[in-house]
Amino acid sequence: MKPQHPLPYVGSTTVCEDQPIAFPPQHQSHQPGLESLMSPRPISEDPAYRGSGKLENRVAIVTGGDSGIGKATAIAFAKEGADLVIPYLYETSDAELVKQRIEQLGRRCILIKIDLRYKQNCERVVQETISCFGRIDVLVNNHAVQYVQHNILDITEEQLHHTFQTNIFPFFFMIQAALPHMKPGASIINTASITAYAGFKELIDYSSTKGAIVSLTRSLALSLVEQGIRVNSVSPGPVWTPLIPSSFAAEDVAVFGTDSPMKRAAQPYELAPAYVYLASHIDSAYVTGQSIHVNGGQMVTT
Repeated sequence: MKPQHPLPYVGSTTVCEDQPIAFPPQHQSHQPGLESLMSPRPISEDPAYRGSGKLENRVAIVTGGDSGIGKATAIAFAKEGADLVIPYLYETSDAELVKQRIEQLGRRCILIKIDLRYKQNCERVVQETISCFGRIDVLVNNHAVQYVQHNILDITEEQLHHTFQTNIFPFFFMIQAALPHMKPGASIINTASITAYAGFKELIDYSSTKGAIVSLTRSLALSLVEQGIRVNSVSPGPVWTPLIPSSFAAEDVAVFGTDSPMKRAAQPYELAPAYVYLASHIDSAYVTGQSIHVNGGQMVTT
C-alpha cells in the first residue's frame, strides 16, 4: 500500500528526530546509489551533536563515507576532532559535499575514487593516507552492495562473486594494508547487519557476507587483542541510505522499515554515535569482538 502524502512523521522534541515513517516510491538503477537523488534526503547530521574531543587529532579511514552511514560517521568523527580519508566508488558529487562539511568543521579530508574489490587499490588507499597524515588510528569498513532475488536459484555466479568481492574481500584487504600502521589504542570497526543474525529471505548472498563480517570481527579481535588493537562491528537494522532505493523495488521502498518495532527506518545520523563510541580508545577501551545492534528494537540472538 502506497503512503499518503504529505508523509506522516514521528513527533519529537528536536528537528533532527522528526522522522518519516514512510517514503515516496522511488528506485535508482545503479548501486550503491546517489544520496542526491533520494526523496527525502537522508539525515546525516544531528545539529545538536557536540563533539568533546574523543578523536582529537586522530586519522580515520571510512570506506563508503560519501553517503549513508559512512557519511554520518565521517561527520561525527570530524566533530570529535578526527581527520578523514574517504574511499568511494563513483559518487563524486555526494563525496564532495561530505568533504566540504568536514572542512567546515575544521578538519582535513581526502577523497579517493577507487574500486576496493582489488587488493592493490586498498593498498593505495592506505599509502595515500600515510603520505598525507602519517598515521591510521581508526579503520571503518562500511561499503556494501545488495541484490534482491526471490529464490537462491536466481542468484547467478556473477552476482555471487560480485557481492562477496565487494562486501567482504575488501574488509580483509583494507585491514591487511592498514594494520602495519596501526598502534595500540587503534580501532577497527566493521559494518555488519541485522541480516547476519535474523536473515533476509530475499538477500541470501548479502546476508551471508554480513555473517562473514561478524565472524571476521570476532576472530580478528582475538588475534589483535595482545597488540592493543580493538575490533568491533555495528549491526544496523533498516536505515534510509542510497542502497535502499538502488536495490529494492519502488513499492518496497514505500514501506521500508515500517515492520520494525519502532515502525520506521533509522536515519544515518542515528548510527553515528555507535561508531564514535567504538572508535574512542577511552570510551570503549574494554570492548572488542562485539557487535552493537542499532536496529529499532528488533530482537536478535548474538
